[in-house]
Amino acid sequence: MGKNGNFNFREKVDQAALSKPLFSRMDKDIPSSIVVFLVALPLCLGIALASGAPLVSGLISGIIGGIVIGSVSHSSVSVSGPAASLTAVVLASIASLGSFDVFLMAVVLGGIFQFILGILKAGLIADYMPSNIIKGLLAAIGIILIIAQLPYAVGLQDSGANFGARDNLLEQAIAMFKNFFYSLHPGAVVLSIISLAIIIFWEKSPLKNFKLLPPSLIVVILGVFLNLLFKYIAPVLHLSEKYLVNIPKIDRVSELVTFPDFNSITNPEVWGVAITITLIASIASLLAIEAADEIDPHKRKTPPNRELVAQGVGNTIAGLVGGIPLTSVIVRSSVNINAGAETKLSTILHGIFLLLSVLFLSTILNLIPLSSLAVILLVVGYKLASWDVISTMYKKGWNQFIPFVVTVVAIILTDLLIGIFIGSLVSIFFLLRSNYHNAFFIENTKIFKGETIRLELSNEVSFFNKASIKNSLWNVPQNSNVIIDATFSSYIDHDILEIFEDFKTTFAEENNINVSIIGLKDKYSAGKELDFVREDIEESKERSTPQEILDYLKEGNSRYVDGKLVSRRLRNKELMDFINSPPLATVVNCIDLREPLNVMMNTGIGDLIPIRAAGNLVDSHIIKSIEIACKQQGARFILLMGNSSNKIYLKALNEYMQNGYKNPDSLIAEALKAQQIPNKFEEKDLHTYADLITRWSIKESQKRIIKENPYLRERISQGKLGLATAFFNRENGKIEFSELYDSARVS
Repeated sequence: MGKNGNFNFREKVDQAALSKPLFSRMDKDIPSSIVVFLVALPLCLGIALASGAPLVSGLISGIIGGIVIGSVSHSSVSVSGPAASLTAVVLASIASLGSFDVFLMAVVLGGIFQFILGILKAGLIADYMPSNIIKGLLAAIGIILIIAQLPYAVGLQDSGANFGARDNLLEQAIAMFKNFFYSLHPGAVVLSIISLAIIIFWEKSPLKNFKLLPPSLIVVILGVFLNLLFKYIAPVLHLSEKYLVNIPKIDRVSELVTFPDFNSITNPEVWGVAITITLIASIASLLAIEAADEIDPHKRKTPPNRELVAQGVGNTIAGLVGGIPLTSVIVRSSVNINAGAETKLSTILHGIFLLLSVLFLSTILNLIPLSSLAVILLVVGYKLASWDVISTMYKKGWNQFIPFVVTVVAIILTDLLIGIFIGSLVSIFFLLRSNYHNAFFIENTKIFKGETIRLELSNEVSFFNKASIKNSLWNVPQNSNVIIDATFSSYIDHDILEIFEDFKTTFAEENNINVSIIGLKDKYSAGKELDFVREDIEESKERSTPQEILDYLKEGNSRYVDGKLVSRRLRNKELMDFINSPPLATVVNCIDLREPLNVMMNTGIGDLIPIRAAGNLVDSHIIKSIEIACKQQGARFILLMGNSSNKIYLKALNEYMQNGYKNPDSLIAEALKAQQIPNKFEEKDLHTYADLITRWSIKESQKRIIKENPYLRERISQGKLGLATAFFNRENGKIEFSELYDSARVS
């Protein structure tokens, strides 16, 4: 919060400080880390195989993604590792560079480039990704998971070790259904049905009170136990090694490590591959953390620049020790969240478990049925692409739903990055279409010949609004009055300003259209930081002392003069909320002052009760009206307000002069009697004397209120009611406020 309770958007929030302490939820993080580890293990192997890299390189990347990136990143739920989005790049690059160790040099450089991008704060791209695209990405991943894991769930005979990888998803789906019925393994089907039932009904049964292990981990343990049992009591259901996890046995730590060919650093092709890895891995990671934050139950925000730094460190180390490129991965992150992870300890532990499994636990882990792991991913996929997700997006309207659907279909038919690109283009189209309609607000919905049309511009009016504004203005009928209100605009593009000029000087003149442009600044600067002001009903109504109310009115006029008005356009319900609340002040002014008081002092709707008369000198009727406004309606402040160049006084003075300075109008008679102006004057001094009469009238009115009304006098003397005068200068928009009437002078 900034000064005076206003929001200060320059204050930076440390997202890491908002995260829970690392060891605060071990009861959640340890079980979830085991689930993620069990899912990540075959994925690491499958992606390495699909990439044409040694199987162990996928495990190395998984270990680094968990331990290194998990430690450096400020994400609480994201999990990094080798990703399917890079398989084609890795496969082609190894082939073009000639050897795996040369490719590792490109991975090292790519990691360094990512680190530099993070330092340069290039992660801001993540903040501009539309939410419907992120939801489309998640739904597409969910559908891909369901299609890709269903073969493992039912034990199709052509399901090799290529777990989680895909060359052509559509062909894979067609082949799957073609061979579905005669390729099933009964044991895999039985395990999948049992596992699915446990996960689905776990939260609906008393088992939900069992908090020691999550249902996903119980499914894995039960799968191992049942498969061992099938071997002896139902051999037809027993799953052989081809349907189980397959971890290569590592006898020595040195077998894990492959060093890059540092001599290849001068090879231009290596640098080209490094740049490709940097771009794809960075975009994929930023999309993944946005998606993970979207489904995080706590809606925490991952700092994108810090994530690029973490990914850069991870890829650099992976390249140095023989790992393939890695990114933040949506599938593993989704599993992590669904398993109940609360902090990044889960991510780090899953990396440690990967390392231990490779070194010591391969024999035990090779007993896990792939069907048990597939069911876990099927449930995750369904949650990402459920009917509830689709119907929710549909209810948001076509401008949200169509880009969502296009993103889903494009990702499924192509790949993640191309699909995101296509979906983003469609989303941009709808964004431009929305801007076409939202650049301004027309007060009148029906346009009649000769009617006044008020066009109020929005906060920012860009080049994209050019067509809609021009189309609206050039369709204004002849002989109309047009007011273009730029009061609330902080930025107007130069092209829009040219449209206004062309309309006023050509089209309007040729069609007898009277044009007024108000609130237009001399200069608009794009990208200028704005001071945001928060003014809501409660905050404005809680001002209790007369001095606070006076300060509030002064600040509002300052915003009016500076062009930083708080918008007060409200829906009917909000309008009634304001009207039903007590007003702050009653303002007594001349009917010559037609400028809107709530705009000139930037107050809330209903804050002010205007009391108007011809001239600024109050009489008994006006004083009674003031009393009712304060006593019955709750106003706590009285403002007697005059304005410069008062046409009513100017007309009265001119008639007085034309009549030979005889028989003055009653509006100026008392001012003449009080000798506030000379009995005779020249025409050139009319404006000066009109202002003098105005200033004298509001001061005299102040005295009359105190003298003639006991209730108001008493409330003012007690400090419960404020009284001040003000003079509005039409030339610069400023209001000169007097100090509060001194209650010590009230007798």
